[in-house]
Amino acid sequence: MRVDDFDFFLPPELIAQTPLARRDDSRLLVLPKNNGLVEHKKFYQIVDYLIPGDTLVLNNTKVIPARLFGKRADTNGKIEVLLLKRIVGNTWETLVKPGRRAKLNSLLVFGDGRLLGRVKGETDFGGRIIDFEYEGDWHHLLDELGQMPLPPYITAKLEEKDRYQTVYAQYEGSAAAPTAGLHFTPELIEKIKRKGVNLVYITLHVGLGTFRPIQVENVEEHRMHEEFYQITPEAAGLINQAIKNKTRIIAVGTTSVRTLESAVNEHNLIEPGQGWTNIFIYPGYQFKVVDGLITNFHLPKSTLIMLVCALAGKERVMAAYKEAIRLRYRFYSFGDAMLII
Repeated sequence: MRVDDFDFFLPPELIAQTPLARRDDSRLLVLPKNNGLVEHKKFYQIVDYLIPGDTLVLNNTKVIPARLFGKRADTNGKIEVLLLKRIVGNTWETLVKPGRRAKLNSLLVFGDGRLLGRVKGETDFGGRIIDFEYEGDWHHLLDELGQMPLPPYITAKLEEKDRYQTVYAQYEGSAAAPTAGLHFTPELIEKIKRKGVNLVYITLHVGLGTFRPIQVENVEEHRMHEEFYQITPEAAGLINQAIKNKTRIIAVGTTSVRTLESAVNEHNLIEPGQGWTNIFIYPGYQFKVVDGLITNFHLPKSTLIMLVCALAGKERVMAAYKEAIRLRYRFYSFGDAMLII
């Protein structure tokens, strides 16, 4: 299977640069799995497609201000660091730009010396391992010095940092937002609950695995980068009850899909606990847990669009994308949504 099979042309003006005034006012393309007709709605109308007994699984990770701008101590050359995941203590796996200047033992300076970083090694994907030194509270310092790690295709300034967080974000650790969840408001969540839909929260900290570009020609040769996930016993119990009752399990976002499909055991039930996943879902994959999906419109040739194609069929998904482009849907992180059900 070739990566180019998942390519399409997106007019640049359809890349959403800013969020809408109201989260749930985005458009919603409804794509039935059973070859039904595509429908075009508003996101707040998603409640009409949910039925009592459905289980909606959401990723409650919280984005950290993971982008740091500093300089090299020896040359004063500018440097940019993106925190990907904490390895242990103050040691982080990172991406550095320009990477060639972040040589082993280089000292990096942030915030006029309030935060120092020493390059201790390289990763197999071209990143850097950095040991940080600072005084005081890490979270407060990061909040002051760091910026929200918006994707490179968003060039507009984000006026409100909270708009790159879901309203239910709880556990810090992500280098990018689980963007399908950005459409939900507290009011919409309450309306969904009142309909008799079960809401279950799990955690996957979004890192390089989710947004790393594919650099091989054949899909099967791509290897995902590991990301940390956690499922509480309570969450696992609720999901397993839905599995046993054979009621629909609808994942909010590809990260929720990957977490659920990573944590399923040989009895096709969810194991509570925590771990690391590098699961790569593409057409041909047999889903064990997930029945439906709420997701945004993704980049061409990305692992994300491949996962969506695995669930709904490549031809149907690519045709739906063509229709979305024709109707001027907004794409990517701050864009519109799709419901596959």
